Amino acid sequence: MSQTPQEHTPDPAASAPGAAPVALVSGATRGIGRQIAAQLARRGMTALVGARDAAAGERAATEIRDAGGRAHAVVLDVTDAASVAAARAWIADRFDRLDVLVNNAGIAGDMAGQAPGSADPDVVRAVFDTNVFGAVALTEAVWDLLLRAPAARIVNVSSDVGSLTQALDPGHYLSRLPGFLAYGPSKTALNAITVQYAKALAGHGVLVNAAVPGACDTDLTRGTGMPAPRTAAQGAEVAVRLATLPEGGPTGGCFGEDREVPW
Repeated sequence: MSQTPQEHTPDPAASAPGAAPVALVSGATRGIGRQIAAQLARRGMTALVGARDAAAGERAATEIRDAGGRAHAVVLDVTDAASVAAARAWIADRFDRLDVLVNNAGIAGDMAGQAPGSADPDVVRAVFDTNVFGAVALTEAVWDLLLRAPAARIVNVSSDVGSLTQALDPGHYLSRLPGFLAYGPSKTALNAITVQYAKALAGHGVLVNAAVPGACDTDLTRGTGMPAPRTAAQGAEVAVRLATLPEGGPTGGCFGEDREVPW
């Protein structure tokens, strides 16, 4: 895979004072990530469409531009250190800051390889590599760019299955799901990382929160057997809200559409 971002030629004024806020969304070629990028662009931001596949990223960015938004595709594989470094360098060169980071890239993994007692450690590692270590790698890479923004926001796209409280609540449907060791625990870890970043950035005006889209009909959920009554566009809304929080908004929390999700 090429490590060189493939994108539309950016506006020379993109890094000028007063320019549109810049938002990077990982895993943004389809599903919830694609909708987050599109909705942020509709709000006047420049959406950077993080994509492992350059062609898919350019298609998504073109669709956003055709709808009247600002968008550029950026080749980004959060599990590849060289890819992360190249994406960071491209953003720094063209914008010199990053106003919003949405860590959306995630995989469910082979569900058959996650059952306690018969789990495949390689499956668990692969899921954590993307869902947890990938989010850490990307956040660390763009850390200085976020601090250059006047009021940056970080949103980690989590899941209801990451809530230990819900998983142990006899009245919650999640408590009745079979055990699995990769996807749910990876989101629990992502929640914990959210808290640590929120603490570290509290004195810098950067708000860091986890977003729970709810069960949405996407490639990730299809085939898992879980109900998915919401659309990807609906699921994206909570991440967009957290990405556009005003000064003084919450930080270090986990939020769904209309509630705070318990840890």
